[in-house]
Amino acid sequence: MVFSVSLFASLAPYVVSALLLFLLIEQLSYLGKKRHLPGPFFVPPVIGNAVSLVLDPTSYWDKLSATAGTSPGLSANYLIGKFIIYIRDTELSHQIFSNVRVDGFHPLGHPFGKQLFGDHSLIYLFGEDHKSVRRHLAPNFTPKALSTYSDLQQLVMLRHLKQWEESFSGGTKPVAMRDLVRELNLETSQTVFVGPYLDKEARSAFRTDYNLFNVGSMALPINLPGFAFSKARRAVMNLEETLTSCAGKSKTRMAKGEEPTCLIDFWMHAIVAEIESGNPPPVHSEDEAIGGLLFDFLFAAQDASTSSLLWAVAFLESNPEVLSKVREEVVKIWTPESGKLITADQLAEMKYTRAVAREVVRYRPPATMVPHIATNDFPLTESYTIPKGTIVFPSVFDSSFQGFTEPNRFDPDRFSETRQEDQVFKRNYLAFGWGAHQCVGQRYALNHLVLFNAMFSSSFDFKRLRSDGCDDIIYCPTISPKDGCTVFLSKRIPTSP
Repeated sequence: MVFSVSLFASLAPYVVSALLLFLLIEQLSYLGKKRHLPGPFFVPPVIGNAVSLVLDPTSYWDKLSATAGTSPGLSANYLIGKFIIYIRDTELSHQIFSNVRVDGFHPLGHPFGKQLFGDHSLIYLFGEDHKSVRRHLAPNFTPKALSTYSDLQQLVMLRHLKQWEESFSGGTKPVAMRDLVRELNLETSQTVFVGPYLDKEARSAFRTDYNLFNVGSMALPINLPGFAFSKARRAVMNLEETLTSCAGKSKTRMAKGEEPTCLIDFWMHAIVAEIESGNPPPVHSEDEAIGGLLFDFLFAAQDASTSSLLWAVAFLESNPEVLSKVREEVVKIWTPESGKLITADQLAEMKYTRAVAREVVRYRPPATMVPHIATNDFPLTESYTIPKGTIVFPSVFDSSFQGFTEPNRFDPDRFSETRQEDQVFKRNYLAFGWGAHQCVGQRYALNHLVLFNAMFSSSFDFKRLRSDGCDDIIYCPTISPKDGCTVFLSKRIPTSP
């Protein structure tokens, strides 16, 4: 015992010295990479500013944006052993999006995305593999496929609107829309993506696992049993296993010549047809790979749509003239009392309602940043080169408030045929990404938002329960109103569709 204490005492100075040397090297490495960029001179050892990010992500990212300013338009920080750069300037962001390649930048989807999403994610494919997969995704978003999805989307929406009417439409008790919209979107995603291949028990397990994933994606990346991040990784594995099974069932059904009824069917129908014509199976068409790619769709559609639907309700309520114009347009084309679903042609006629949807996405892009990692040193400006291994965060949110006419004003008319700001300021409209990795499902996403705006505003009168900071942004993990968009609902039609 005496010997052990003596040994520890003799080694302690060396251990302390080694630790201090490590911390010194870490700080010098950070400062060497930071160079002249705005950002903290000193960062907490090892974890960097991760605690600040987890406790209050809104304030953390707002501070990085403010630090970046308009010149140089970027700032530096440090997260769990990773040097990071926040990019506020749109043109600098385009340099990242335009150089997504093996020897340039790799998308992450999440600062620790590869640990969460696994190796089958479309996010991490490049070159010919990426082009091949995107080419084989094309049948999923043809007019015929989108029309099929539209019917499914509406049926789910109508079922949930009916439940909301029965439970909350008295107009006397406020209800937070976040959980309601989230459940609507989860059922929509399940129904549209893998429809008949999930039974009631599988849907329940699906919901539980997706909740675990959501919580873990916002937690510290501690991959140890019992921690939220570890639970999220296990949940993703469960979800991908379920989706893998759905892919196999769909392939079997499509091989029998049956008609596609959901997204996975359109996908597998094209793959089966290609194989039957004598071609080799496309790359990444194995059931397990399809399961991983389907999870990408789920992640992109579920949380992003929840964010957009919540902000749509908030902005329609706070802009009564916009709400009135939406209702005037919709009632000329479709009414809940018609007993019919909105057709593809009718959806195309709702031009102002679509402009509202596009403005919601501009004003509050669901995913405010798109993290990438630099695989090599990259000269971003004449005076600064991004070091290899840096995680960069091009800000879609900041770009949305650059260039546009009165960008801080919620103004759907900017997307009218007269003004066409979506074309004039196309480089600033980055909510769906840019370049080779641009969102493949953006038409589906916008249709979903247009359908919801039309049906919700036709079915309900709604009044916001105002509170201090109710419209402040919080991350969960996409952005939503701080109060969960709490409203009073009252029925505005005599009979539900």
